[in-house]
Amino acid sequence: MAVALTAVEGAVRALAAALRARGWRLATAESCTGGLVAAACTSLAGSSDWFERGFVTYSNEAKSELLGVAPALLAAHGAVSEAVAQAMARGALAHSRAQLALAVTGIAGPAGAVPGKPVGTVWLAWATSAGVRAERLQLRGDRAAVREAALAAALARLLEAARA
Repeated sequence: MAVALTAVEGAVRALAAALRARGWRLATAESCTGGLVAAACTSLAGSSDWFERGFVTYSNEAKSELLGVAPALLAAHGAVSEAVAQAMARGALAHSRAQLALAVTGIAGPAGAVPGKPVGTVWLAWATSAGVRAERLQLRGDRAAVREAALAAALARLLEAARA
């Protein structure tokens, strides 16, 4: 009897196939997910063929030091913003040998909400040499639920980008 794949495992397998088909590698830059996307990707045997590296940049200093996100951009927009998510994705692409990069930044809770950015606000951005795209998510649930939903959405956007 075959073991059923979880949705995350299925998404990672599909992503792996799409990246391999293009000869691409992936880099991730994660804040609120703390490496969940990288962990999901590297849980698949053979992921070294297509997963290049992951950055866990939880602090603003790490975003600046490791990804090149300008401190002025962080000060002007806050870490949970479209501008910073895009800068993180561009930085992951620039500081790796990947052809596709993903960034995740958000407020998983239970604390951290600010006016206009409630708990569950998450920005995803993904970048290739052709450019960068971003999407704001408003996720519900506790910290674990927000992080899991961000992971699922990130994998879906990566698969779309790898197939484009």
